[in-house]
Amino acid sequence: MALLDEKIRAQVQPQAQALIKPVTLHVFTQELECQFCRETRQLAEELAAMAPEKIKVAVHNFVLDKAEVETYKIDKIPALAVVGEQDYGIRFFGIPGGYEFTSLLQAITMVGSGDAGLSQASRMKLGALIKPVNLKVYVTLTCPYCPQAVHLAHQMAMASPLIRAEMIEATEFPHLANRDQIMAVPKVVIDGIGSFEGALPEALFIEKIIALVNGGKT
Repeated sequence: MALLDEKIRAQVQPQAQALIKPVTLHVFTQELECQFCRETRQLAEELAAMAPEKIKVAVHNFVLDKAEVETYKIDKIPALAVVGEQDYGIRFFGIPGGYEFTSLLQAITMVGSGDAGLSQASRMKLGALIKPVNLKVYVTLTCPYCPQAVHLAHQMAMASPLIRAEMIEATEFPHLANRDQIMAVPKVVIDGIGSFEGALPEALFIEKIIALVNGGKT
């Protein structure tokens, strides 16, 4: 059974076919597929089928394909890496369904356009980063505010080689949600540095991250 109905296909297909640059969706699963692994793979394949000349799917076995797991730094499944002419560090851990389907479409469109879409002021602020950072954005699929935080994190990853950004679906990885004390979403966690909650505007979101990473130096 298809995951995307005809109404959604009619809305998404023109976007997929309008991509300027090719996009590859690297899906990580395993032979005995985990919860939502099959659905994540199927979702990627249905999107690719809408514009096969623009969107490709590469399926990797989390257990056996060690080179790819290491290359894309995958430590849990289901996982999906959105890769264009280069790997910008855009990741989804957990199925990007519900409201997060929007985040996936935004990531594909962004990578396929070759433009992160951040303001010039934001790009200049990102130049103040002094070390690499991995942004973990915890979400739930029923959170209408979460896609904004995920998209901003992915935009930052595309705009800066120092940033990697992950969507993590909290209910699929409860041990991580418990470890990182996820009481509300969206929540952005930077390991060993700090965290903050809420879907902030672009300028404030970036300022908050730079302040955390640089120890208050912006």
